[in-house]
Amino acid sequence: MTDLLKPDGYVTRIAGTRLDRALNTAPMVLIEGPKGCGKTWLGLSRSRSKMMLAEDANALSAARTITREVLLNGDRPKLVDEWQRAPEVWDAARGISDRDAATGKFIFTGSYSRSDAVTRHSGAGRLMRIRLRPMSLHELGHATGQVSVAGLLAGEPAAAIAPQIDARHLAELICRGGWPRHVGLAAEAGQDLLVAYLEETARVDFPAETGTSHNPMKVRRLLRSLARHVSTTASQASLARDTAGDGARLNHQTVSRYLDALERLFVLDDLPAWSPHMTSNRPARQSPKRHLADPSLAAAALGAGPDRLARDMRSLGLLFESLVVRDLRVYCEAGDIAVFHHQAQRGGELDAVLEARDGRWVAVAVKLGGNEQMLDQTAAKLLAATRSIDISRRLPPAAHLIVTAFGTAAYQRPDGITVAPVTALGP
Repeated sequence: MTDLLKPDGYVTRIAGTRLDRALNTAPMVLIEGPKGCGKTWLGLSRSRSKMMLAEDANALSAARTITREVLLNGDRPKLVDEWQRAPEVWDAARGISDRDAATGKFIFTGSYSRSDAVTRHSGAGRLMRIRLRPMSLHELGHATGQVSVAGLLAGEPAAAIAPQIDARHLAELICRGGWPRHVGLAAEAGQDLLVAYLEETARVDFPAETGTSHNPMKVRRLLRSLARHVSTTASQASLARDTAGDGARLNHQTVSRYLDALERLFVLDDLPAWSPHMTSNRPARQSPKRHLADPSLAAAALGAGPDRLARDMRSLGLLFESLVVRDLRVYCEAGDIAVFHHQAQRGGELDAVLEARDGRWVAVAVKLGGNEQMLDQTAAKLLAATRSIDISRRLPPAAHLIVTAFGTAAYQRPDGITVAPVTALGP
């Protein structure tokens, strides 16, 4: 058997833990996420053979003509990179998996989501999906990981010293983003690449990948509107109204169609509303919180470099919340923990809710500043929001967490709330 194809310089990804479990459970694993987040390298790190459909014309031709033969050639797991370029491989892999029940046969990667009819019908019972996002601060080496999501859900007390950052450093981390190719780049260079990324999304990816008819100028306006509303529950109607400031307003149908396409491209990564009770239909009536795949995309869409962002504390606060949500989602992926937001019926909100399958959950508030008065106010709102939840029908929260930007230590307050700087968080 050949060795794993792990690339030189590969940085360990937290999602690798989930990938290992999936390969031991299902014959087919699909790694999905935005372009440039590291899907190929993660897949290669667990593969023994490969089909690189985006970069090898011969492999693409073979995948379309002698599909079954090329899938069977080589050791397992076999990576099929950007499988959507040859959809035939999906049905062929399903057929192979039907005849041989062994796990860990194929790793597929994809940068856009085809119609669910393609993957849902042919993948049911054979497939596990993994969502890969840009790298967290912990993966990038900017967070210690001493305050773990798993530990909070287990009710463990948090105590740690964390690296201190200031507003300028935070703005740099936001503007550079969690993109593997940006490691070591200046934040300004990262922003140049992200402006080009958004331009490719508007001009090329829409028609090429999703088949959605579009006007690139209107896509840019919607991306800018989404960036202005990051970390808010802006409705589609609000987004449509907001685009009027950049020219002729987009109609509601166009906004809906474009949002669907951006979601399929994994550029849009909204945070869904939480249901405190399993049979409640309230989340269906709540708007998601708007987030892009990485806060750096929002900064690029707004034209905000580190210096400008560091001077605008309101915008910095919204993008900081988006960074925290990105990191919490990455940390939670390893433990099959879902992340939501919650707006209480009697007022108050939870910026994030971390919920394990067994019903344990953590209530999270995000606060840019961390002086005592601000923390007292945030703590009071956090406790009020959780008190409004009927715990006769579910477990009480395993922990309350306030995530700050500029603190140097993680600790537990007298009221039981954990305060932790983002530079202390981890899986």
